Amino acid sequence: MGVERSWRPGKEPPRLPSGARELRHRADGRTEQRRAARRKSSRMAQTSRARREKERPRLRARRAGVLERRRARMRPRAGDACAEPADPPPFLWRGNGSGAGGGRRWQPLTAVMFRCRAAARLVRALGPRSRGRAGAGNLFQRWKIPLEVQLSRQMASSGVPGGKSNSAVLALLVGLTTLGGGAYVYRTLKEDRERYNERVAGMGLGHQQDTKPPADAASQSTAAAEAETGTRSECPSHAPYLLIGGGTAAFAAARSIRARDPGARVLIVSEDPELPYMRPPLSKELWFSEDPEVTKTLRFKQWNGKERSIYFQPASFYVPACDLPYIENGGVAVLSGRKVVHMDVRGNVAKLDDGTQISYDKCLIATGGSPRNLPVIERAGKEVLQRLTLFRKIDDFRSLEKISREVKSITIIGGGFLGSELACALGRKAQSKGLEVIQMFPENGNMGKVLPEYLSNWTTSKVRREGVNVMPNAVVKSVSVSGNRLLIKLKDGRKVETDHIVAAVGLEPSMELAKSAGLEVDSDFGGFRVNAELQARSNIWVAGDAACFYDIKLGRRRVEHHDHAVVSGRLAGENMTGAAKPYWHQSMFWSDLGPDVGYEAIGLVDSSLPTVGVFAKATAKDTPKSATEQSGTGIRSESETETEASELKVSAASPSTLQVPQQGEDYGKGVVFYLRDKVVVGIVLWNIFNRMPIARKIIKDGEEHADLNEVAKLFNIHED
Repeated sequence: MGVERSWRPGKEPPRLPSGARELRHRADGRTEQRRAARRKSSRMAQTSRARREKERPRLRARRAGVLERRRARMRPRAGDACAEPADPPPFLWRGNGSGAGGGRRWQPLTAVMFRCRAAARLVRALGPRSRGRAGAGNLFQRWKIPLEVQLSRQMASSGVPGGKSNSAVLALLVGLTTLGGGAYVYRTLKEDRERYNERVAGMGLGHQQDTKPPADAASQSTAAAEAETGTRSECPSHAPYLLIGGGTAAFAAARSIRARDPGARVLIVSEDPELPYMRPPLSKELWFSEDPEVTKTLRFKQWNGKERSIYFQPASFYVPACDLPYIENGGVAVLSGRKVVHMDVRGNVAKLDDGTQISYDKCLIATGGSPRNLPVIERAGKEVLQRLTLFRKIDDFRSLEKISREVKSITIIGGGFLGSELACALGRKAQSKGLEVIQMFPENGNMGKVLPEYLSNWTTSKVRREGVNVMPNAVVKSVSVSGNRLLIKLKDGRKVETDHIVAAVGLEPSMELAKSAGLEVDSDFGGFRVNAELQARSNIWVAGDAACFYDIKLGRRRVEHHDHAVVSGRLAGENMTGAAKPYWHQSMFWSDLGPDVGYEAIGLVDSSLPTVGVFAKATAKDTPKSATEQSGTGIRSESETETEASELKVSAASPSTLQVPQQGEDYGKGVVFYLRDKVVVGIVLWNIFNRMPIARKIIKDGEEHADLNEVAKLFNIHED
């Protein structure tokens, strides 16, 4: 059905509306764009065809040259592939009877393999095409490429065209070629190994036959061997396990490494001239020894009467450092009196203060720390510093013990663990020798930063009963020399005259290697920041006082106690041998104010936290002396380092009555809980010993307890 039009040809068509005209113009524009695109595409196609036609002769010449070069490589050369070798190995030749002079014509196996492969490809190219597969010749014929180039391309193609017979022949050729190649490789390797063994044996026999030392020259050869041993360097150039520092953490790591790797070679580089030793007896048991030669023997009696040495192991336990690389079963060597001043962590090289370099595979930094000093004393001058002791090492103990027998007055600055222990030790000694012992500190009482106020005051009274003049709330303003004595001026106007000063104001972690090793230092707590496995960088671990680790219960911390050094060193040693264990241990510490009063603590122990104390009357068994008799060791953390109670049961009510000391009575024994957000984060066991696993379990659980009196019963403080 047609459409009726309102106009006729020859007449002007009616005008469309404005909107329809706009649409019409747009359609015409798009049509014109498409036409222009087609014209452009046609021109580009013509240009491309012309370029290909122009380049075709050059491509043909290039392909012909490639084919000619391939043919030239395949032709046998005179005196090379066709030359008969003098004595060819039986598995490297293939011959026929058509050689010159009636002999065999020898060919290398590689040439035979190549020609077999070329022949197979030629047969495949000339044979019929396989079904369902388009031949490559059609493509070449369409581009009018010479037949020689087509054949070369077919020879270089993969696949097995042709019939079954061709495939079988090719498979047989490939199998024979593979078998021949394997035989060649096997025999070559076997001959190389035999030749190497013969050469090594010949070198030894030839040397013996050439030299032929007479029988009476045996002594000379022995002397030469000894001279060769004597020329070994004192310091080995390489140590699989390098431990920097000779303290408790380093020794614990060495023992742990040897336990997991019995053949390990461990080198300890220590700035201290002594072999590894324990530090707690320097401020405790050694001062109570009755042996006049204690400064030489360094042996002491524990509170239980047993005697032991301050050293972890005797000198016979260690191997000489120069012999460490040559010992079959490895061992532990100590390089004393040396200091590592620089580390190349990329090259795994440590540089000593004398310029010696030691390469390592695994390294532990256990440098500990150095005792702090007061700025006012550092500015006081050389004469004051000559009468100052920063107590830390064996030499400090020997020096202070000698000074205590020569002077009339010693002043100890510091009211913490070390200051209070030295005050009690020197105070008991002063009663028999007329020595004046003064202790001053800025806190209100001894251990004022750790113990609650009432217990700190009781401790101060205990120290005074030992014969010490305790001066709390004392802030040193200046120190000077007055006559033949030292004059200490306090900020409140008090003055103290003394002959010698002992500064016990804390420890500064040794961080000299942080810059050269590129290790991260914690800005809040100091020390090297380590991960959960005590690793600071690849192949570098940190343990002991210098490690700033993350406690999953208490946050990031840095601990300066013997138990932490033991456990962190042990764990670092295990991780250096591939254990990959995290550090979750809650370390404990202890302090003894003589053989009668002592305490153990664990966790975050800070007097600024809220505390709850539960005490009972003490018995004769509640003393450090009795504790060592039960554990068998004076270093109590050795018997309970990582022990933890399996399960704790806290009853809601109990019929027993708490025996709380009345006003004026001594705090015989008890438990002090330190709280943060109503959760126990620290515990002090006052004259309660061998109960640390229970305290460690309470902190690890992190539970809120409604009645801490019931929790205190877990420690059996009310048992006689």
